[in-house]
Amino acid sequence: MIASLTGTVQTIHPNSVVLDVNGVGYLVNVTPALSASLQLGEGLLVQTAMIVREDAMTLFGFTDVEQLNLFELLRSVSGVGPKSALAIVSALSSDQIFDAVSAEDDLVFKSVPGIGPKTAKLIVVTLAGKVTLSGSKKQVLYLVFAPGALVYAAAAAFFAAFLNAVFNYCLGCQIYFGLKRLRVIR
Repeated sequence: MIASLTGTVQTIHPNSVVLDVNGVGYLVNVTPALSASLQLGEGLLVQTAMIVREDAMTLFGFTDVEQLNLFELLRSVSGVGPKSALAIVSALSSDQIFDAVSAEDDLVFKSVPGIGPKTAKLIVVTLAGKVTLSGSKKQVLYLVFAPGALVYAAAAAFFAAFLNAVFNYCLGCQIYFGLKRLRVIR
């Protein structure tokens, strides 16, 4: 996965930039505010989230780790994809997001283009336990996995579900055949 990129701004679009890193141009989706603040030929460091799908590998870039963490947190909500998460991070400050979740105010998220009432409510409900206030500083609670740990966890969960299904099937067979035997014995 690509965690960050440092390079020269080659092309600027309203919602993305092409970043030249040692002769390779990376198309990175960014917030409109970041795109508007850049100039051609300027050096740039972005923290990135790489989204891999069947038909595309897409990079989303942020100037600070806090925005990246909020982006990842928003993507963890069912129904919020990377483009919706980027729209929320673009439209709302981190303080607005924290305050809205803390106050359970879904109207703030409804104001973001592309976020409907159901998704806004789901964002508030899902993030309620993941956002906390620590003194005067607002923090995002998230799990940090070593590289590959998530893959091992997914494999372990699949294997456990498989064993559970096999056990239940075999238990069902024993009960079924046991009942047949009881009937035969009578």
